[in-house]
Amino acid sequence: MRASKACKLAILLACSTACSTVTPGPLSANEHEQASAMPDGDWRTIHRDLASRRYSPLADVNRENVADLKQAWMYPFRAFNSAVPVVIDGIMYFTAQNRIIALDGATGEEVWVHEHEFPAPTQPGPPATFSARGLAYWPGNDSHDPRLIVTAGQSLMAFDVATGEPVTSFGDGGAVAVDPGHRGTPTVTGNVAIIGADSLENPQGPEGNPRAFDVVTGEKLWEFDTTPDEGEPFHETWGGGAEGRGGTNMWGFAATVDESTGTAYLPIAGPAHNYYGGDRPGSNLFGNSVVAVDAKTGEYKWHFQTVHHDIWDIDMSHAGPLIPVTAPDGQQHMALANVGKSSLFYVLDAEDGEPVLPVEERRVPPGDVPGEYYSPTQPFPVITPPLSRVEMTYQDIVSAEDTSAEHAEACYAMWERAGGFLNMGPFTPLMYRAEGQPPRSTIQLPGGIGGVNWGGPAADPNTGMVYVNALDTSLVGWVEKVEGDEPYSFDTSAAGPLPEYDRASVDGKGPFFTFSAPLSGEYDDNGRPVGPSLPCYKPPWARLTAVNANTGEIAWAVPLGQYDELPEGRRVLGNAGSAGPSVTAGGLVFVGATNDRRFRAFDASSGEQLWEAQLQGNANANPFSYRGSDGRQYVAINAGGQIVSFALQQ
Repeated sequence: MRASKACKLAILLACSTACSTVTPGPLSANEHEQASAMPDGDWRTIHRDLASRRYSPLADVNRENVADLKQAWMYPFRAFNSAVPVVIDGIMYFTAQNRIIALDGATGEEVWVHEHEFPAPTQPGPPATFSARGLAYWPGNDSHDPRLIVTAGQSLMAFDVATGEPVTSFGDGGAVAVDPGHRGTPTVTGNVAIIGADSLENPQGPEGNPRAFDVVTGEKLWEFDTTPDEGEPFHETWGGGAEGRGGTNMWGFAATVDESTGTAYLPIAGPAHNYYGGDRPGSNLFGNSVVAVDAKTGEYKWHFQTVHHDIWDIDMSHAGPLIPVTAPDGQQHMALANVGKSSLFYVLDAEDGEPVLPVEERRVPPGDVPGEYYSPTQPFPVITPPLSRVEMTYQDIVSAEDTSAEHAEACYAMWERAGGFLNMGPFTPLMYRAEGQPPRSTIQLPGGIGGVNWGGPAADPNTGMVYVNALDTSLVGWVEKVEGDEPYSFDTSAAGPLPEYDRASVDGKGPFFTFSAPLSGEYDDNGRPVGPSLPCYKPPWARLTAVNANTGEIAWAVPLGQYDELPEGRRVLGNAGSAGPSVTAGGLVFVGATNDRRFRAFDASSGEQLWEAQLQGNANANPFSYRGSDGRQYVAINAGGQIVSFALQQ
């Protein structure tokens, strides 16, 4: 059973006397909107607001007229990234390699472009660039003009919103050195900018601690230790393996913030190694956790761990949107809707982290890797089933009717060559292959990229509906002993004629391979697929899914994305990447994310597709909506190195 907030506070402070708290009632949706008020037409963070909802209150474009949505303008920015622009008073700001670009959101015309000259790297590697994930906006105060705050390599930088010029009073001439750097976007709340850390996923390496800085001066304000040192609470969960531990970082694009309480919710990823943890026996807090801290001081408030002792690379890519919900017992909560690469959907009370909808610890299958630690249980939502495929048997292989006879035949042949794939349901660990033994392949579902990855959920705060792009993905491999410190060898041609061994070492480095085969069923002389490869388990392989956070029930789920190579009538099988959707007050869910160069709108109530636009490239970014200087609502997306904006015809 999880400790109460009062008990956890006592543990943290090492109190010798009993402590108590007075819990205020949750703010209503309107009160929360007032606490984080912004013009309806702005999109002020990569998730629009600090509550990370990706919900636009604009309704000019709605169910009745979305079919009339047309491309208004397109701006090629000569780079490829997943940046989501911010829009302030009709002006759009985003990053593109060494440039920060400001556009008129109504026309796509440049307002200004700042091209930054980064110093030449002192060590081998590419030159520094601005974050490929976007930037943050600070509205200024009585003494300082508004700023754009952005990460670039091992720097945190500030630029003037009006001109794009560096704010030289920030840090050292406009920049603060940060080590390790962060490729996400700063989360700016009040005068505080919170960033994560791109620490390497090596067992020993730089700490992945989130940090916070003063947006006016650049002064460092706090750092949160994600791998507690000896003498600190939860150090015992590492079995002596916390010191110098790599990974366990906040690599997610941004944190969620409750401005009314001054709480930041930090998404902390899993520790390294990704697939082996014998050197860190225990649950490994704060790995794979939402950690609530005071946004101004970094002081710990509570945590909720979604994976104990991660050996699946499940990570924590985002904390989730903050929305008001009414639980089945009638109690009202301000809650986080958290769902990640495991595809398990949790609803957590924002005040104390306790599950609003029931969660229970269930036994999960153990493995047989010598020296490994296996958590006997993992936390499962009781009501909401997994949003992606979590298990597979031989009977789940695709048939000719699902895709094509050639594809199905190649999948069955691959299964036979591998000697079958072992899967025991959710949290199946990679099994051990002793030296000289034949392949012993474990298939994990969802594996690799998820589940629900960095794109994360969108949520309507008026209904409690949460929308996600949920993928059915797999990861296949095993653990074997590798002597010395040399990197192990790996051959990604495993999807074709299997090499003698598809190796994964006890150092846990990836990659592995997925259970997929070419649609043509053919391989070239090097064992590479001829034509596109499709998963070998039954479709759909990606779904746009709506979950009611009040009840935990799935409202609807529809395949997201299509394969144009398949015959008519069997193309829409789910073909999506890691980006996510956005939702509007017009009753629409907009989503790119697919690998078929399309941008779509769905009815938020039913999941019916209402609109589709062909793009010149895949939209591997989240959509956004705003009001232009001409008063019109626009819906836009970053796709294939272009910002493409749509509006109703005038």
